Amino acid sequence: MKVLVAVDSFKGSLSSIGVAQSITTGIHRVFPEAEILSAPMADGGEGTVEALVTAARGEFISITVTGPLGTLVDAQFGLLPNGTAVLEMAAASGLPLVPENKRDPRITTTYGTGELIKAALNHGATKIVMGIGGSATNDGGAGMAQALGVRLLDKEGRELGYGGGQLHKLERIDITGLDQRIKNLKMQIACDVQNPLCGPTGASAVYGPQKGATPEMVQELDDNLHHFARIIKEQLGIDVIDVPGAGAAGGLGAGLIAFTGAELKSGVEIVLETINIDKLLQQVDLVITGEGQIDNQSVYGKVPVGVAIRAKKYKLPVVAIVGGIGPGFEKVYDYGIDSVVTIVNGPVNLKEAMLNAASLVADAVERTFRLLKIGKGLRGGNQ
Repeated sequence: MKVLVAVDSFKGSLSSIGVAQSITTGIHRVFPEAEILSAPMADGGEGTVEALVTAARGEFISITVTGPLGTLVDAQFGLLPNGTAVLEMAAASGLPLVPENKRDPRITTTYGTGELIKAALNHGATKIVMGIGGSATNDGGAGMAQALGVRLLDKEGRELGYGGGQLHKLERIDITGLDQRIKNLKMQIACDVQNPLCGPTGASAVYGPQKGATPEMVQELDDNLHHFARIIKEQLGIDVIDVPGAGAAGGLGAGLIAFTGAELKSGVEIVLETINIDKLLQQVDLVITGEGQIDNQSVYGKVPVGVAIRAKKYKLPVVAIVGGIGPGFEKVYDYGIDSVVTIVNGPVNLKEAMLNAASLVADAVERTFRLLKIGKGLRGGNQ
């Protein structure tokens, strides 16, 4: 038997690598000779770099960059053997890097994210895959652009300072200093939100409050992003205001489109393509996927359904091992998942389940494969 294990992390409990290791343990209790292909997965959010570097046997690069408050922070990105760099903007500009009492999206910057991009270019990257979840910023990617050599100037010709609160001063965009390597770079952004840059469903209104914005700040930031978008359209000829996903990460989506020519795509699809999931699927008899919670939202760009859709191209059975089952989870059966197995083995609170997730996963997988063993074609455990 040959099994592909392609699982997301159980957030707050086990990384995708840890989940895959526990699944492998459970399978080998029943089928010691089974061959396991492990492809740790992510959807573009937290853990994407670790998952892709592990799956592709790449390397981690550690650097020091400008954090969201303008102070230096340690960050890392991944470099894959094929020349692709994998970045998470949160490593440089993420909300956890800002203490709660200092959260103010008028002053936080994506400058460090631009430094991550530049570092990837310095290491020879020809393609960048970037996850943009978990930002502390609302600057439309202005800081990122500045780090790459773009000058954002006020009416006196002075460079704007950090943060979305500065954007109302913008009069001119000078891209003559933009890193020339951007022209030959393929930039893919893992983005599963559809928020436009501005308005009631835009970056400031929807995500600003969780970054510390008051209602007054939200209005100020929304106006500033609208001004930024207008200047981009007038001077660069690029219309970002209504692009689905442009509002992701405080408008970083818009900035990446405008200044790097980035393509916004489903996070899980980018990950599947990067690890060449189709090549792996052609080698196996069965697929195990999973995530921490499966429910009616899992059909919208989540790992298990993304994996299952690809697996069904090869008519492979798919089992999802999950931490919990939520309302409407049955929808996943319409997308190629054949069975959902929860790791919970009795009355248990969430804290206890998370603490013991590794052993619970292994036990649940063992039970699943004991059932498979008695099925037709697997009887006796010799296949």
